[in-house]
Amino acid sequence: MTQYADIQKDLEARLEILLKRTTKVEKSLRRERDHDSQERAQEAENDEVLERLDEGGLKEIDAIEGALNRIKAGTYGICASCREPIAVGRLEALPFARTCIDCAD
Repeated sequence: MTQYADIQKDLEARLEILLKRTTKVEKSLRRERDHDSQERAQEAENDEVLERLDEGGLKEIDAIEGALNRIKAGTYGICASCREPIAVGRLEALPFARTCIDCAD
């Protein structure tokens, strides 16, 4: 196991949750619409919320997959900007962080 085994396990668990949620959201967005105009208006509002949730989930999935790829490649915990180590506390708080706190935007 790597020195980041616990973080990797947490990332994998979070990824699984997000993938399931994203599948449910996408399935809900593809459902057949009601023919009642009032129902359609409510469905449209609900769809907007679901789309925002889906967008956020997809961004987090990308970030997690990137972190898992860095763990596999042996580059996890190294700042993408200055190439210095990222503090463990930062990685525990934001496990998909690509930069150290000094280089963070």
